[in-house]
Amino acid sequence: MSKLVVWGTPVSTYVRTVRLLLEEIGADYTLQSVDIFNGESQSPEYLAKNPFGKIPTLEVNGELLYETAAITEYLDATLADRKFSFSDPMLQARMRQIMAIIDSYFYGPAITTIVIQRLIVPSQGGNTDEAKVKNAIAPAQKAIEAIESLATPSPYLLGSQASIADFYLIPIFIYFSQTPEFEVITAQTPKLRTWWAQVSQLPNVKKVCA
Repeated sequence: MSKLVVWGTPVSTYVRTVRLLLEEIGADYTLQSVDIFNGESQSPEYLAKNPFGKIPTLEVNGELLYETAAITEYLDATLADRKFSFSDPMLQARMRQIMAIIDSYFYGPAITTIVIQRLIVPSQGGNTDEAKVKNAIAPAQKAIEAIESLATPSPYLLGSQASIADFYLIPIFIYFSQTPEFEVITAQTPKLRTWWAQVSQLPNVKKVCA
């Protein structure tokens, strides 16, 4: 039995992506907190695990693995017999395509800008930069509408079985749905709104993302 340790801040969307997969698998793992807000991810101790100072990092029997796509693919292959991927090459490509859209085009405007400005800055006593939020709406909308065009939710993003793509998007929607921009940006994505209404109620989503 592998000894699994997930290093990362519990509120991180990417840490939650890995944890959602682990919970769905039913794997035994330890979450070791790395506080990105006080600089712990830039400490020499953590940089020895991940030279980029990003989270999460997965430790497997003493071996270290970072980058969420690599971690989730490894866990799916070794612990779930690829249950959360697809044997069909096109579906597998679609899954990776959605993951790449999230990484490259959606996470930045949705989380780094809108969520930070709407939820985090005010909670720390600051004022939302409305210009930044306004400029993030169009790219976030473009990205989410691209995902909408690829999704075939019934009830998951790509069919009847949850995939790694679902675990990528769920934690982002947890935060994003708390902003007023969510309604505007998802106005033309009815499939994703239906998907969100269903997956947001899943027990492991509530457990990991509470």
